[in-house]
Amino acid sequence: MTDETIAAISTPMGTGGIGIVRISGEKALEIAAKIFEPSGENADVLCFSSHTVHYGKIKDSDGKVIDEALLTYMKAPRSYTGEDVVELSCHGSIMSVKYLLRAALSAGARLAGRGEFTKRAFLNGKLDLAQAEAVTDIITSKSERALACAVNQLEGKLSENISGVREKLVEVMAYIEAETDFPEDDVSGLSEDEVKEKLSSSFAEIKKLIKSMDSGKVIRDGVETAIIGRPNVGKSSLLNALIGENRAIVTDIPGTTRDTIEEYLELDGITLKLADTAGIRNTSDTVEKIGVDRAFDSIEKAQLVLFVADLSEMPQEDDRELINKIGGKTAVMVLNKSDTEKDGAEAAYRALADLPCVKISAAEGSGIETLTELIKELFGCGNIESDNLPFLYNLRHYESLVRAEGALKNALSALAGGISADMLFIDVFDALEALGEIVGMNVSEEVVDKIFEKFCVGK
Repeated sequence: MTDETIAAISTPMGTGGIGIVRISGEKALEIAAKIFEPSGENADVLCFSSHTVHYGKIKDSDGKVIDEALLTYMKAPRSYTGEDVVELSCHGSIMSVKYLLRAALSAGARLAGRGEFTKRAFLNGKLDLAQAEAVTDIITSKSERALACAVNQLEGKLSENISGVREKLVEVMAYIEAETDFPEDDVSGLSEDEVKEKLSSSFAEIKKLIKSMDSGKVIRDGVETAIIGRPNVGKSSLLNALIGENRAIVTDIPGTTRDTIEEYLELDGITLKLADTAGIRNTSDTVEKIGVDRAFDSIEKAQLVLFVADLSEMPQEDDRELINKIGGKTAVMVLNKSDTEKDGAEAAYRALADLPCVKISAAEGSGIETLTELIKELFGCGNIESDNLPFLYNLRHYESLVRAEGALKNALSALAGGISADMLFIDVFDALEALGEIVGMNVSEEVVDKIFEKFCVGK
């Protein structure tokens, strides 16, 4: 695979200030020389020095000028992929970038697959597998803390933790092999107590990483949040008040919101994925009924439910049915329209369910800050600090760590049961194998391919 030179567009499609086509492989500079003509310099592209930038024009195979561009050359191994890399930066026109890529392909490059540049970086030893996976997390990060988590993983913080645990287990394996091969001699340098300490500390570190999974997923993926309630209770007004703009249409006509509207809200680095749902009620309107069904789907997927109630009137049967639909979800009762509150309404709503309540007026903007503080408290946002990284948030890593945890638990149980340390080979070996999968030390080609298939083309 790596003897081919690949090319792809590395900037988002659409109109922008700049567009970049990246070329990587042994013939990167040779291909660039066929389509790039330096301006104002009597220079041979093939003689460009590494890590230099040159101004010129891009031409197609017929010699027609496509656009002005900058050529940046990075010679192997001092590049992202570890191969010769050329990046051609032109104006951010959709057509300019497309024609630039077409010219590179006509000159001998092959169109890169999803994540192929990063895959080559992994195969060439520029990144381990955990670091490579962090690249796509950086690209898709939706909050400051999500970005911080991904950057720390890219810098190798998780890999360092895994490496530290593996070093201890390798020492234990050396002890086991020495005890097996030379049972009469003390050549391992470890006692059984030291073996137990290394296994125990490794087990504790793995357990700590596993425990961080819940917080890590909240940081990376955000909190699926469903705003639900009867028609016209102020769900759309609440969405608008939370995000600070008029995203959802607000009218006095029940059933205005007929489909789920989604927006993102960042609270101290934690992202809420807000879904403003259709008002839930019995209806014969076909379109509105589809919206109600989607609202129920949102409740099913939600990690947080904001149940909006109308304080200007007493609870209705639809309110009671909705409360029952919430089930064991983390939920907040949002008592809206506090500016037109009816006597006895608050107590009546509070009696429906034992849920945390916040009184607001979405129309006037009052109570919104109290609501956001409650949400942050419910999801422990104040306790999630970027300095405590790494957080675990990748399911593949989680599954490998769970296997390693189980293997070490078996090993410790065996030691406690009086089995000699030299009999622990299989359990310690299994733990090492599981940890090695995280950084890509012993992982199948099929797994590697699946990981990079999730990347975008051009990265």
